Amino acid sequence: MISEQRKIKYVLKNKKALHDYEVLQKFEAGIELKGTEVKSIRQGRCNIQDSYCTFLNPKSDELFLVNFNISPYEQASHFNHEPRRPRKLLLHKNELQRLKVALEQKGLTLVPLSVYFSGPFVKFEIALVRGKKKYDKRENLRKREVEKEISKRMKV
Repeated sequence: MISEQRKIKYVLKNKKALHDYEVLQKFEAGIELKGTEVKSIRQGRCNIQDSYCTFLNPKSDELFLVNFNISPYEQASHFNHEPRRPRKLLLHKNELQRLKVALEQKGLTLVPLSVYFSGPFVKFEIALVRGKKKYDKRENLRKREVEKEISKRMKV
């Protein structure tokens, strides 16, 4: 089978999540959207900041993206979508079962890291994360400052 290399175009990235959480594992997920939602995402009119992923029904294996805001498409009339409705994420069944077990552990959650187009398809990079402590965040800032200093001195 010949695999196609799709062109990837990033729409937005969740930098706050990388600052607040320690990433344990990353996944690529598709999403179930309506036509006007795709058009709004193409225009970059979406916000991923406060969104997270969860299993709304504990008995089912359906993962949903909650609090992902897609602004209404201006050219659509009364056929527009609801901006903050829960949207179903598309993953393989074995990945969903692994994530369900992982989310039952204390302190782990699923957050989206980025939204991008892979060819004509909207994809999400979601990550299984653990919250950072305040001292971990400060330590990362110090490391970044030291790396900047080193790179400045190497250039001179």
